[in-house]
Amino acid sequence: MEFTNEQVMLRDVVREFVKAEIAPHAAEWDEQDHCPDELFPKLGEMGLCGIFVPEEYGGAGLGHVERMIALEEISRYSGGLGIALMTHHLGVYAILRGGTEEQKKKYLPDLCAGKTIGGLAVTEPSGGSDFSGQQTSAVKNDKTWGINGRKCFITNSHNADVTVVCANTGKDEKGRNLLSTFIIEKGTAGFSAGRKEHKMGLRGSVTGELVLSNVKLPEEALLGVEGKGGRIAMESIGEVGRAGMTAICLGILRGCLEDAVKFAKERIVYGRPISKLQAIQLELAQIRIAYECANQLAYHAAGLKDAGKPATAAFSVAKYYSTENAVAASKRLIDLMGGYGVINEYAAGRYLRDALASIPSGGTSHIQQIIIAADTLANF
Repeated sequence: MEFTNEQVMLRDVVREFVKAEIAPHAAEWDEQDHCPDELFPKLGEMGLCGIFVPEEYGGAGLGHVERMIALEEISRYSGGLGIALMTHHLGVYAILRGGTEEQKKKYLPDLCAGKTIGGLAVTEPSGGSDFSGQQTSAVKNDKTWGINGRKCFITNSHNADVTVVCANTGKDEKGRNLLSTFIIEKGTAGFSAGRKEHKMGLRGSVTGELVLSNVKLPEEALLGVEGKGGRIAMESIGEVGRAGMTAICLGILRGCLEDAVKFAKERIVYGRPISKLQAIQLELAQIRIAYECANQLAYHAAGLKDAGKPATAAFSVAKYYSTENAVAASKRLIDLMGGYGVINEYAAGRYLRDALASIPSGGTSHIQQIIIAADTLANF
């Protein structure tokens, strides 16, 4: 899609910030698996922490196309920071969509300013794709909710100040779980971070488990309507989480393209740049095609979201294509670079690891294909 003048200005401002504040440190964050929480206030000042939140709650009042732009620029150099900010957006979106006016006014301003970090906790040891089979339980006793359970593979698990947690609050007349969502603040008694995962890729973000042991919450911690929280969580994942993963892999694809072009022009073999070799040109063409196609799918889906049209299937298409092709493009870059491709002073290996780690995040490629197939059968 063609960006507006304002969107181009946003892209240029974020790109300049990324080159100054993120690019020089991306390799170090990856190696040390350090999430730069200290950058969130700066991201908040730029309007990126609450980019789609209305101004009345402290947000930038922009849309999901602008969010895609920002996450692509950040993830061009650091997929880890990209997923940390993306997951922050999940918690923000859930509160924006399902929160009462009091909840929005209480949490959103600080989240948008980057003073606090947000998160969303859905996945459990039983499997992230078995969404309705949540084992974490929430039982109401008078005016207090008691919550017990465990969440795993949660991004921002150890550094989120405000986490939206999905729990089972009973069963309907057909015996199906009724899911509700709750806002839980860091430091709440019984709510703790457990194991921190040592990931292959998307390092520079924190992923781990959350333990809920007799957590007591007041009535006002319930987000949305009791038994209807599954809709909040699913929309957050389907149209914000998958959009974010698409943007991250779009950034990886652009990194592969730019690095491939640079290396091909500078690497001299037999007295001339390898960019003169037809075999290298074919690899460059394939990486370019992957980036251009992923770009069109990503911004098309984000445009649908901003227009208020159904976008879940479109984001599944974009997420599937961008993640799978980011893996393929990273492999092509490594092949093109030869021995240099597996040296960690270059980013090619990081791109591959980040791309591979992006596939299960927000639903595996198999899950995306199932969603796409269902939508295809219903609408074609």
